[in-house]
Amino acid sequence: LSVCLPPSLAPFLSFSCFLLSISPPISFQLLGTTLDALTKALTHKTIEARGERVTSPLKVEEATYVRDATAKAVYERMFSWLVGRINTSLEFKGRVPTNVMGLLDIYGFEVFGNNSFEQFCINYCNEKLQQIFIELTLKSEQEEYLREGIEWEQIEYFNNKIILDLIDDKQKGIMSCLDEECLRPGDVSDASFLSKMTTLVGGHAHFTCHELADSELRKTLGREEFRMKHYAGDVTYSTSGFIDKNNDLLFRDVKEAMSESNNVVMSSMFTKTELQSKKRPSTAATQFRVSLAKLAEILMSKEPSYVRCVKPNARKATGLMEGELVKHQVKYLGLMENLRVRRAGFAYRREFEVFLKRYKCVCPATWPDWSGHVRDGVVELARHLAWEQDSFRIGKTKVFIRHPSMLFKLEEVLEARKQELATQIQALYKMHRAKTNFLRMRVAVTMLASHWRRVCAQREKERRKKATVSIRRFIKGFMTRMGAANEYNTKFQRYVRYRWISDLPKQLPKTVLVKEWPPCPPLLKNTSQILRDMHLKWMVRRYCKGITPERKAFMELKVKASEVFRGKKQNYSQSIPQIFNNSYLDPRVTSTVAERVKATLGADENVFFSLPAVKYDRHGYKGRPRVLACTRKTLVMLVPGKFEVKESYPLSSLSAMAISSLSDGFVIFRVEAAPGAKARGDLLMSVDNLIELCIKLADAKNDLASININSDATMVHHLPGDKQGTIRFSQGPQPSYAKVGKEFHVVASQ
Repeated sequence: LSVCLPPSLAPFLSFSCFLLSISPPISFQLLGTTLDALTKALTHKTIEARGERVTSPLKVEEATYVRDATAKAVYERMFSWLVGRINTSLEFKGRVPTNVMGLLDIYGFEVFGNNSFEQFCINYCNEKLQQIFIELTLKSEQEEYLREGIEWEQIEYFNNKIILDLIDDKQKGIMSCLDEECLRPGDVSDASFLSKMTTLVGGHAHFTCHELADSELRKTLGREEFRMKHYAGDVTYSTSGFIDKNNDLLFRDVKEAMSESNNVVMSSMFTKTELQSKKRPSTAATQFRVSLAKLAEILMSKEPSYVRCVKPNARKATGLMEGELVKHQVKYLGLMENLRVRRAGFAYRREFEVFLKRYKCVCPATWPDWSGHVRDGVVELARHLAWEQDSFRIGKTKVFIRHPSMLFKLEEVLEARKQELATQIQALYKMHRAKTNFLRMRVAVTMLASHWRRVCAQREKERRKKATVSIRRFIKGFMTRMGAANEYNTKFQRYVRYRWISDLPKQLPKTVLVKEWPPCPPLLKNTSQILRDMHLKWMVRRYCKGITPERKAFMELKVKASEVFRGKKQNYSQSIPQIFNNSYLDPRVTSTVAERVKATLGADENVFFSLPAVKYDRHGYKGRPRVLACTRKTLVMLVPGKFEVKESYPLSSLSAMAISSLSDGFVIFRVEAAPGAKARGDLLMSVDNLIELCIKLADAKNDLASININSDATMVHHLPGDKQGTIRFSQGPQPSYAKVGKEFHVVASQ
């Protein structure tokens, strides 16, 4: 919308905003009047009585009132002039009669913390529009029912005429009371207006004030406030300013000054014909009521359509719905009352053609086409859906449905039927498309097959021809392979070399221990030997690179064990495939043993090998279970369960480890007494992993010679006091350890 404004209008667009604070010289220039005329109009008042004109000066308060009234009048008339210019520019200027569509943007119901005269007028307008809307809704409903031949049912609804009478009744209305109070001579105030209004309408059911309220209600009402029960809810108004805001009267002196303005817009807003009227200007309430009556008259003569705007949230954000805010707007827009009136009758109505076209697919009798009258088709559709007679009506051109739930169920049935129809259509289309593709592909395949068979036959002919030539040359090359080089045996020998080298990777040895090598043709003996040496070196190098430091240390121990035990200990061959471990105890027990050893011997004593063992007394040879822990310096024995350190022997004190050549696990540790100390005797013990224990202790001492393997049947051990005991070794079906007489017999398994 583009509106061209004359240059003379520009100063007035902001006049009402700063007129109260600017100096008179600037004011008369903006208004297009002289300074003297404007000053006299704002400070003097002229009264005509019996043909005489009397001019008297105004008091400061009265002059201030005139100034404010002038500012409001200029703003109001300028706004009306602008609206008139816009409507004139949009007016249809053709000769052919046309229909006109008007847009009316009205303010909604207002409820603030402090509601004054402005909110009173706005809410009065909404009450009036609500009444018009209900009346038009009922009227349109009744007319449509009569046109369709449906019996009209009386609809119960809340008629807000009682509220409108409270506001605009000419004798006992609030607005008439306000006008009388404004025109009454004497001391007029907002308090006197409230007192008079209380006396006049105090008994009305939709009105209350502080004076009439009970003790509980007085807590929510001020002495200058009154409360009205509108159709949308209760609203509390403050009478402060009602008299002043309603009394925006413009004195004749100001109108004369403005009508003499040299500004075209100003003079058109204050016409001289207005000065000829001798009537007192209407109050703001009267003007508002007259304007609203004209609007109501226009609306009642038209066919209005309503658009209700609901603000979802106060943040201006998308996707956010504040329930309390929306509920508040729905309440004060009167939507619930409108819906109640609408739904009291038949909530849904539609022409037969439209209704049958949309829902005919849900009834087998009307789908896909109905050949009879559309009204009969709708009746058949209703019969198929088993609707109750009271829930719908069949008119002359429309079908009426009373409850929205029926329409919702019908929509659900329609959606389900759409899915079924979509599936059927999809199946038929797929069948048609598949059949069309099949016929087209069958023709194409037949043509391709005939061409392809011809191509395959030609290729097979060429392949056989080439194969025959190759086989002939190969046979000639085989026949002359030992003769002088020629075209045939050269290719044959080249093929033999290629074939042998191609098959060689599949037959190569996988480990260093495999000594076999694939056979080769006589002409490739030298090549075969070179490749064999290269492959062996590669496997050795790969094996050496794949050995980790731990694996290397393990193999070194295995080599040392081989040097010491090979051919000397019967069960050595059984220990070869066994892997040496750091511990043969439970992991939790292993960590506990390591902590106890460190706590007893010192933090530098790290256990590198631990295992269960049986220690035998030197006298009596009684077996006692022990946990054996080895460090780099000490051999430690702990009691199982409590894991207390029972005995410890420095490795330097163990001069030798005496074992038999049989497959037993018995060992005698030759213990040397410290200088000046009493000899404790040798340590007798049996373990399951004897070879691993002995080789690890010897490696820790760096003395492999300390392992003594005795092949005799008896072995002597030292006792305290320079005494000796005898250990006798033998073989039997089951290993055992027992005392026989004064000797200790060790039986190894055969």
